[in-house]
Amino acid sequence: MSRRLTTAQAIIEFLKNQYVERDGREYQFFAGVWGIFGHGNVAGIGQALQQNPDFRYYQTRNEQAMVHIAAAFAKMNNRLRTFACTSSIGPGATNMITGAAGATINRLPVLLLPGDIFARRNVAPVLQQLESPWSQDFSANDAFKPVSRYWDRINRPEQVITALPEAMRVLTSPADTGAVTLALPQDVQAEAFDFPDELFRKRVWVIRRPRPDETLFARAVEWIKAAKKPLIIAGGGVIYSEATGELAEFAEKTGIPVAETQAGKGSLRYDHPQALGAMGVTGTPGANILAREADLVIGIGTRYGDFATASKTAFQNPEVRFVNINVAEFDAYKHSALPLVADAKATLRMLIGALEGYHVGDEYSARIARFKEEWDAEVNRLFNLHHGPPIAQSEVIGIVNEFSEPRDVVVCAAGSLPGDLHKLWRTRDPKGYHLEYGYSCMGYEIAGGLGVKMAAPDREVYVLVGDGSYLMMAQEIVTSVQEGYKLNIVVLDNHGFSSIGGLSESIGSGGFGTEYRFRTRQTGQLDGDVLPVDFAQNAASLGANAIRAVTREDLRKALEEAKKADKTTVIVVETDRNERVPAYESWWDVPVAEVSEMESVQKARRDYEVNKAKERYYL
Repeated sequence: MSRRLTTAQAIIEFLKNQYVERDGREYQFFAGVWGIFGHGNVAGIGQALQQNPDFRYYQTRNEQAMVHIAAAFAKMNNRLRTFACTSSIGPGATNMITGAAGATINRLPVLLLPGDIFARRNVAPVLQQLESPWSQDFSANDAFKPVSRYWDRINRPEQVITALPEAMRVLTSPADTGAVTLALPQDVQAEAFDFPDELFRKRVWVIRRPRPDETLFARAVEWIKAAKKPLIIAGGGVIYSEATGELAEFAEKTGIPVAETQAGKGSLRYDHPQALGAMGVTGTPGANILAREADLVIGIGTRYGDFATASKTAFQNPEVRFVNINVAEFDAYKHSALPLVADAKATLRMLIGALEGYHVGDEYSARIARFKEEWDAEVNRLFNLHHGPPIAQSEVIGIVNEFSEPRDVVVCAAGSLPGDLHKLWRTRDPKGYHLEYGYSCMGYEIAGGLGVKMAAPDREVYVLVGDGSYLMMAQEIVTSVQEGYKLNIVVLDNHGFSSIGGLSESIGSGGFGTEYRFRTRQTGQLDGDVLPVDFAQNAASLGANAIRAVTREDLRKALEEAKKADKTTVIVVETDRNERVPAYESWWDVPVAEVSEMESVQKARRDYEVNKAKERYYL
């Protein structure tokens, strides 16, 4: 039997009937479609959504933002649910590329359905068509290829019969998931075909928990038992696998300390006895010192990014070895590790049994406890500086952290905030810390906060965003108001790009080009008065409640007011860009000019060469 449908109608009918199952629990995979309609999709996907009101359409203000919303929703759902995103051809499509890159880098499933040029070509060039003199089978949508895990162009209606299952295979893969792009020529979207009924039957994709190879697992157990100074690095895979309980039990029974990447923060509660906190460039002293000395590093669900590894300077023990537990073979083999290509939850359960009776030495345990105590005191100090006004960024983080409930969620992505949050935020729930730091995409914060709230409407969501990121993409405030998803947004106004300002100073450039100031005639530079941007007035114009806070007490009162509100509230607080949280026992490779007339740059270059010499290959 078959059904005569347009290509677009067939796609929507297929998406409605896709489910995933893990550990016996079933979820509808797609929660709906985000989109902006244009001539490239209004008569295709747009019409198909109109006749399928049971598959909800969501209106967004920016195509990049809707991909961020979908990715954040998927992250909050541990990749078991997501959205599809549709755009017209041309700029609508290419606006999604940044969001696609973020989803793929962070390995979050998002289905992209950009409109494309006419497959039959006779009307080319159409509006917004990028022509190529060397091929007619080419469009702006080819730019999605390097940022997609799967890419296809549907030039005939029947091609979706094979393309859609392949798209689902990738979207539901724990190892290979990311952005999936199906480029849809606008004429093909509207063409009809007799599609087989089987294409639209309910299909459940089972998310497997692969076990490690027996020989490699036995060797890993031997390595752990022989280690004197082992260290666990918990990455995002711990949380996506829902292995936080197993990690806590494993750490308790063995005494092995745990350091967390940005994606892995929340793998343990901050007050767990083995929790050392953040790892790497934005890490804590204890985590980085023990990483430097570790004879065995157990990486669980981490891809060893340069921040977590301090640009390959973190692990200085000449005898250090690595055991990597990761569903992605590509990551499991990093650092010449003993690779356990397996699910984190399943493997940790096996390790708990295999390591019965093993525990780190008393001296090592005492050092872990001392590092935790010292760090707790340092966090308290930074939370209570009583600086200014303007108050310090660390104080804002502390006030929001202390005000929020354990299950509430903090959302951030770019600037100096992620580093400070990674160090300072006291996580009390595996999903309470939501940072997009694989791509560190400015503008993700508010859109991402909306995706988090849609995934967890019972939790308060606190979006912390700098003024630079706010100015890039604040318009989804309108969407949050339209859809009735309340966000608590705290805008930290430091009059520019504070993060890059600090980085610029560290390489001897003195913060050049990082402040929001008028240009002066005398110098020709951006060194005049601070630009008078009224973020509160802007937020109010977008439909949000808006509150200005100056002091610590102002901020606390504003948070109380925001929590009681029934719609999105934006709190604007000025912070001192020069009052920064220190770095601890770590370094990040940002190249410094080798030749310069500036003495500050020359000094920075000398320091750079000393630190760069510590970088290692792990062979």
